[in-house]
Amino acid sequence: MKLGAQGVAVAIDGAKILTDGVIHAESGSVVGLLGPNGSGKSTLLRTLYRALMPSGGTIVLGEDDLRRLSARESATRTAVVLQDDSPEFEFTAREIIELGRIPHNTGLRRFGAVDVAAVDAAVMAAGIAHLVDRQISTLSGGERQRVFVARALAQQAPILILDEPTNHLDISAQLDLLELLTATEATVVVALHDIDLAAAYCDSLFVMKSGALVAHGTPTDVLTTDMLREVYGVDSVIAVNPITGRPCVHFGPATSHRPSTATQPNFDTRTESSQP
Repeated sequence: MKLGAQGVAVAIDGAKILTDGVIHAESGSVVGLLGPNGSGKSTLLRTLYRALMPSGGTIVLGEDDLRRLSARESATRTAVVLQDDSPEFEFTAREIIELGRIPHNTGLRRFGAVDVAAVDAAVMAAGIAHLVDRQISTLSGGERQRVFVARALAQQAPILILDEPTNHLDISAQLDLLELLTATEATVVVALHDIDLAAAYCDSLFVMKSGALVAHGTPTDVLTTDMLREVYGVDSVIAVNPITGRPCVHFGPATSHRPSTATQPNFDTRTESSQP
């Protein structure tokens, strides 16, 4: 299912958080959302799954305006994995995954064979059959994230929305998680801080700064030295990853951030007499 958001605006307590939120994802694509802290990434994502109601703009899921969908209809179309999704109570991994079936159940329809099959399929897809009986609090960060992704898969929504799911994970867990996401048939919208991971796994990128869109396109088109300097304030060199064939970025502090040579401390420990 495709997703589109155009001109999304959000104000909280009179403060404008988003002024021009834009993102478009074709059915089955993986779309990355980039930008520094405070750029509006999480706010834009929250509007896509109805956690925030925008004051302006349009959001379309498939062919339907999000505002015209009920909460249950929206939940059957979008599944969400947040940055810190750990529950306050003790649940097993399987119980967490079963929560993904809630949008499909009503007062007249309880958890049944269809739900069991959906949960089992999500467990297999996430590769966590060995974890289902463990308490969620006993799992590592990477294991927990796979459980939360499995919950989203059990929801069987055609759109997955993830807010920085690789935070606090080691590199192996990050790669495993992104491999899992790209293997699904769902449309994936994911906010990421790691630009190289976004370049390696996303079909297209949308870059935000100060609550508005500043760039979008393929990783090759978007990741330029000028864009990175404008958005992140850093100098960079763009290379090609020999494994993925995608762009990879080498960073250095922006020239404007470096102290002048006149004010730089002298770390040379040699005495004057020892210098040539």
